[in-house]
Order: sequence, then C-alpha cells, then structure tokens
Amino acid sequence: MSLPASADVPADASAGVHADVHAGVDVGGGGIRVRIEGDGVSAHGEDPAPVPRERGRVDLHRLAARIAAVIEDTGPGVDRLAGMAIGVTGLPGLVSEPGTLWNALGDRFGLGALVVAGDMVTTHVGALGFRPGVVVAAGTGVITLGTDLDGVWNQADGWGHLLGDHGSGAWVGAQGLQAALRAHDGRMGGSPALLERMTARFGHPLDLVALVYQSGSPAHHLASFAPSVAEAAREGDAVARRIWTEAGRQLAQTAVAAAAGLEPVFSWGGRLFDAADLLMEPFQSTVRALLPDARFTPPLGTSADGALALAEAAASVRPRHPYLYVFTRTDAPSAQPLRRTH
Repeated sequence: MSLPASADVPADASAGVHADVHAGVDVGGGGIRVRIEGDGVSAHGEDPAPVPRERGRVDLHRLAARIAAVIEDTGPGVDRLAGMAIGVTGLPGLVSEPGTLWNALGDRFGLGALVVAGDMVTTHVGALGFRPGVVVAAGTGVITLGTDLDGVWNQADGWGHLLGDHGSGAWVGAQGLQAALRAHDGRMGGSPALLERMTARFGHPLDLVALVYQSGSPAHHLASFAPSVAEAAREGDAVARRIWTEAGRQLAQTAVAAAAGLEPVFSWGGRLFDAADLLMEPFQSTVRALLPDARFTPPLGTSADGALALAEAAASVRPRHPYLYVFTRTDAPSAQPLRRTH
C-alpha cells in the first residue's frame, strides 16, 4: 500500500489551532512515548509508567487521560491537532473498544482523524516505512507482524508473558530471575552473578515474589531485570549469555513464521534490541539458517515514528480490523459502529 506523506485536513483559523500538526503515540509495556510534528512544532514526550489495566485489559479511559497529559506537556500551546495515531500494546486481544479513544480525544484536540492500531503496526511502519516485510516488535512483550499492508497480515506471538512472548524483555527477565533463584536454592543451573544482581535490585527472594505476584503488571517487573541479565552476560556469565542467545533464536523463529507469503525482508523495533550484540547475532543467524535468502534492513525509525507517519497519512489509511481502526468526523463510533473483518 502506497500512502501519501500527509493527510489532507482543512485548516482551522481559530486561535490556538495548528491545522498541520500531527501527533504519533506509542503505547507499550515501557510506557507512553509521543512525537508531535508540523507547523513549526517538533517535540517529543514520554510517560514511563506501565500501561493502565483493568482485569487484564488495557484501561482505555485512564490511558486516554495520560495520553492527553503527555501531549499537553510536550507541545504547550498546541491544543488542536489535524490528526493523531496511537499504537497500543494489546491490540488485538486486550483492547475491546478502540472507539473509546476517539470519544475521549477527538473533541479534546479537535481531531480530523484518529488511527488506532496495534503497536506491531506502528512498529512495522516505523521500521519499513509502508513497505512489505516482517518486523519483530520486542520490548516488555514481543509481537511480530508480516504484512504488505494490503492482503497479507501475519501475526506471530504476542500472546502475553504467561502464554507466549518468547524472547521478549519479560521472558529474558524471567529466565534471569529463575537462574538467580536456582543459585539461591543451590539447585543446578543457577547463576551467582544473577543472584547478586537480583538481590541488589529486589532484595530478598520473598520480596521479589510479593512484588511480582501481587502486581497488576508482572511483565513490567520481569522485564525490568533484562538489563541486569545483559550486564551479567557482557561480564562473562555463561548462564546469562545463554539466555540472550536463546532469546535471539526465539525471536527468529517467530519472525520466520510471520514471513509466509512475503518477500523475506526483516527488520525490528523495540527497546529489547538495545541489547544489540547479545541479541542480533543469534537472531539473524537463526533466520538465515531457516531462510537462506533472508534480507535484513535496519529500522528507519521507532514505533512513535510509525504512529506519526500513520497520523499524517490518516486520510488515506484503510482500516484493517482487528489490527487497524480509523475514526473521522463523519465516522464516529456512535454513528457508524465498526465491525471486525478477517
């Protein structure tokens, strides 16, 4: 799908209106990141707190309030926007009514259009710029999308830290903490280096157990240990290095599964890939072992960049439920309910 660089939204001459300003919002396990661009405005903002949840689902009412606060703090004086796109973790699956975001933010910012997509879509657009291919989005969780943004939409993993997310930050952190607890118990397969780091970060193992099992966002706490696993690996801990090698292999297997029906072009996004040397070699070598003609392209940008591109192109974006929703002034959820298509 070839999309134009910006949406055609009529200018509004009233005070405080910036008709050519767009906002891209990335909502992931690591918090909310915002990019605002246009009409002389260029700003970035962030809210690092975990995504609000209610009974496991993303709480869109609280999320909308936090998004609005970040935008208002990031772009003072920008109270109206031509368009906005939000890439949300948990879509599809844990976001039941994406129109809630339109109801909460449409009038507040005078939006001409709002795109609500899974963060795998915004990561894909950020990495490949509307080109076909496979993008692994790996942060606290992991979800992979292979798509041509037209007829092929292959999702692999994204099943959450209890059922999937293999190779994700939460997976790496959990593997590291399990190795630390093995060392604490004196069981085989433990890592004293990881035990030392676990104790420094969380205290006694019982404190860790209380934190994780009583938390509304256990994956966030598990993923917070991934940098410690990377540190131990770089300092020579064999257990930690094996964890990162296996993470790369898991991500590679997921990527190959999502490549069906597409040219084997692969890219990536998400903060887990900050581990670079620990992750990239096993990831790419495993993909090449499974698909010898695989090609890798470094990401053009981030998920927030992809969200901004979708906001600018909102007038030409076609919905693809349940991965991608588009709301406009003439297509409000109350007037024209969206129906899932497969």
